[in-house]
Amino acid sequence: MNREEVYAKLNEIFEDVFDDEDIVVSDNTTADDIEDWDSLEHINLVVEIENQFGIKFNMGEVNSFKNVGEMVDAILNKI
Repeated sequence: MNREEVYAKLNEIFEDVFDDEDIVVSDNTTADDIEDWDSLEHINLVVEIENQFGIKFNMGEVNSFKNVGEMVDAILNKI
């Protein structure tokens, strides 16, 4: 799976979790860019990403993500 394929899948996940079909994430997307992205939705998002990609993040990884690009890097390292 390449970076573009990860982003295609992530966009679907973000659309589902945040119930917004207009969301398009990029390397620089942060929680500040998405209105409903709070701590509870962050947990829901991480769980859904783990389920969809068949991976597990540890708490240190989850807490260290500064933007979606760092999340994509972690996903690519795990798959």
